[in-house]
Amino acid sequence: MTVIVNGKEVKTTENSTMQDLLSALSLEGKVMAAAVNMEIVKQDAWNVHQMHEGDKVELLDFVGGG
Repeated sequence: MTVIVNGKEVKTTENSTMQDLLSALSLEGKVMAAAVNMEIVKQDAWNVHQMHEGDKVELLDFVGGG
């Protein structure tokens, strides 16, 4: 199936969870916040949040600076 991650199409397997998607993209431990279709998905739910065809996913990483 195809989902949109930060504006780019990404292929993932059927029945993927948010955690599966992050693993497939090699982003484990790098993403601090995630939203699917404009709704925040809390980190403790990433391993159970089911992805669906056409979902729009935004992944955020916090960067410090000064």
